[in-house]
Amino acid sequence: MTTVRDVQEMAGDEQIAMLTAYDAATAALVEGAGVDMILVGDSVGNAVLGYEDTLPVTVDEIASRVGAVARGTDDALVVADMPFLSIGADEAESVKNCGRMLKEEGANAVKLESGPHTVELTERLDDLGIPVMAHLGLTPQSVNQTGYAQQATDREEATEILELARAHEDAGAFALVLEHVPANLGAQVTEALDIPTIGIGAGGDCDGQVLVFTDVVGLAESSPPFAEQFGDVRSEVRSAVGDYVDAVESGEFPGEQHADTAEDLEDLY
Repeated sequence: MTTVRDVQEMAGDEQIAMLTAYDAATAALVEGAGVDMILVGDSVGNAVLGYEDTLPVTVDEIASRVGAVARGTDDALVVADMPFLSIGADEAESVKNCGRMLKEEGANAVKLESGPHTVELTERLDDLGIPVMAHLGLTPQSVNQTGYAQQATDREEATEILELARAHEDAGAFALVLEHVPANLGAQVTEALDIPTIGIGAGGDCDGQVLVFTDVVGLAESSPPFAEQFGDVRSEVRSAVGDYVDAVESGEFPGEQHADTAEDLEDLY
């Protein structure tokens, strides 16, 4: 099984591949394809559950998905994304929610959308044996404050991110997600830290990359500008389902090969 230490040792040596997954079947496919880490993201809200953004996602919804992904995998490091208001309001409740993901659902680590308010919590969780992946730059749970625009495009904001990155590293974070920031900032943060950086719209100089599963396979109707569709599952699903509907309506399915008969039931009616 991939461990936090394994991921840390990959930094600067080989690129780290991370992808989201939200169910056991997808997680098994993702792991089989060779990803190092699986993020059970709160992106499940808009990617799968039909919400407009990630804010409505609950702790129970994430926990259920984390458990499914953990049961569907053997080797990948499973990271639980802590949803909006599951951390930060009260330290004891924050610790309880994070600990649940490891103790009850089988995650290996948690991810926190980070800021000045999560430095002390990161240290506390690390002290308790709960590995923390920090997340800076565009943090979707702050959409009402920042929108989805690229972050840290001026020196003041970029300096703040660099300082927060160092603070979270010092607090014990084992890795850092950098989302939708200029590539040259991603490169400088990566150079400044000993822990690995995982980019999503942060350029190619990060130690690894993460994307949302539905974007990668082409299942999403639209994707952010920093994502790449590596397949066209949406068209494949539409074609397969269309063929099924045609076969049912034409009487072609089910055929004799799809059903068995029992001799004792002849002339029952």
